[in-house]
Amino acid sequence: MKVAVVILNWNGQRFLEKFLPSVIDCNSYFSEIIVADNSSTDDSVLFLKKNYPLIRIIQNHENGGFAKGYNDALKVVNAEYYILLNSDVEVTPGWIDRLIQLMDSDHSIAACQPKIKSFDNKHYFEYAGAAGGFIDKYGYPFCRGRIFDTLEEDKGQYNDVREVFWATGACLFVRSELFHLVDGFDEDFFAHMEEIDLCWRFKNLGYKVMYCPDSSVYHVGGGTLHKSSPMKTYLNFRNNLILLCKNLPPQYFFLKLVWRMILDGVAGLKFLIGGDFAHFTAILKAHFNFYCNLKTTLKKRSALKTKIKKYTSTALYLHSILSDYYLRGKKTFSEIDKEHRFL
Repeated sequence: MKVAVVILNWNGQRFLEKFLPSVIDCNSYFSEIIVADNSSTDDSVLFLKKNYPLIRIIQNHENGGFAKGYNDALKVVNAEYYILLNSDVEVTPGWIDRLIQLMDSDHSIAACQPKIKSFDNKHYFEYAGAAGGFIDKYGYPFCRGRIFDTLEEDKGQYNDVREVFWATGACLFVRSELFHLVDGFDEDFFAHMEEIDLCWRFKNLGYKVMYCPDSSVYHVGGGTLHKSSPMKTYLNFRNNLILLCKNLPPQYFFLKLVWRMILDGVAGLKFLIGGDFAHFTAILKAHFNFYCNLKTTLKKRSALKTKIKKYTSTALYLHSILSDYYLRGKKTFSEIDKEHRFL
């Protein structure tokens, strides 16, 4: 099979009912469509068996989150390309074609993403991915079309094919051979930022991650964890530390990691002063978990180092996006892009 569209589901029957028809109707590549169910407790599996008997279902034995859920499922999926698609995404005609053509044209492309727009406000980019992901020198992720909570209207300003630092897990096109070469997602992430870690590992092996604007999909977002959830705060802060610890080049390792810890402390203090004890506690727990598992993370770093001939930071933003956004008033990607601060 050339392409397999794999939808990871956990208690998402309402999303399958709403969005699976668009995936089937827009299947121009005659891709195999698979739903990998993460041990749902709703009627997702029964709904699929009754209404879509031809769709392959992979039933995982536990809810191992995004990372383990996909790792387990993709062990038994045979295709040249995987498209990892969130269940809360509406696709459009031709959404697969141009990205596969782009990846076919350059075998150094490991992963790619389409334009991600908001399902609820289709003229605007969506938070998780927008027009391709980047990360600044302290590990803060942002996107073309979305910096922190500022979402841009899509006016065609990001209609160019471009190398990015990371591609979103909401709709991730990935070369299967390379996915398995790097051992897939890091299951310790559980959910959130595992796709950034995967893309960084690709880049450190000399491969590219691309954004292609010739395909658009519409993402609801927050289907499993809303951005206001303390659990989401915990995962984002913990996983960001793991991400940096594993992948930073040796010359930046200590300094950048310490600076990130200081900035996390500032964020925690802001939550505390604002009376948001749940998110303050989430940051404390994130750091505690990171320190307790530091030995394991450093072992992973050492294992990765043996595969890396040269650390690659293409598309890394060399400045602080926090400083640009809050102190310099740069709210859009276009404003910082013209200053040429990307590797």
